Amino acid sequence: MSENKTKIIEIFSSIQGEGPYVGAKQLFIRFSGCNLKCNYCDTEFINAQFEVSSKELLQKVEEFDLKQIHSISLTGGEPLLSVDFLKEFLPLLNKPVYLETNATLSSKLLEIIDFVDIISADIKLESSSGMDTIAKHDEFFDVAKKHNKEIFAKIVFDENIKEEEISKCVNLVKKYDILLVLQPKTVEDKIGVETKKIEEIFDKFLNQYPNTRLIPQVHKFLEVI
Repeated sequence: MSENKTKIIEIFSSIQGEGPYVGAKQLFIRFSGCNLKCNYCDTEFINAQFEVSSKELLQKVEEFDLKQIHSISLTGGEPLLSVDFLKEFLPLLNKPVYLETNATLSSKLLEIIDFVDIISADIKLESSSGMDTIAKHDEFFDVAKKHNKEIFAKIVFDENIKEEEISKCVNLVKKYDILLVLQPKTVEDKIGVETKKIEEIFDKFLNQYPNTRLIPQVHKFLEVI
């Protein structure tokens, strides 16, 4: 039986710049393709650089100094679109797996859940991304929690965020008791929301859900990938 192959845009070592693992050194594997189309997306999927089998990608991973690596980040795009590939590739790894996902493909998560350690789940808001995925995350979070996986939710927001969006997000994360990370929208590598507005929005979330943190894209400030 032939191996599954998938398209990879790049593989590189850098720090995690978002969420509670900010500053951790990771090996990033950027997958091509996504099932969503957010208006702030900073990844070009059309020109995927190469196609690999699981063994070929493992060889590329092993070219890095893995002693320095906290975990291997599957990012994109949407890595879960490559679930058949991941079922072959992930069992080959001996480092924690950190999945960066839009958290809309719960059935695909279930197929690889045993090989994932940390899940960074993006909640898309209509006001900032042009997409509204809040209603699609319930089943996804349920799968992660039932399998005792570490999961947190991340929201990119701007000054257009609506009270209804805040309430829906809070109700969702409160149901599963997971950390909520607020990330001000970045425009041309700079925070695109005024400080006063950021503080106001942060307070609105905190008043409803104390397990909320405000963490911008730190890697943009450090000018690393």
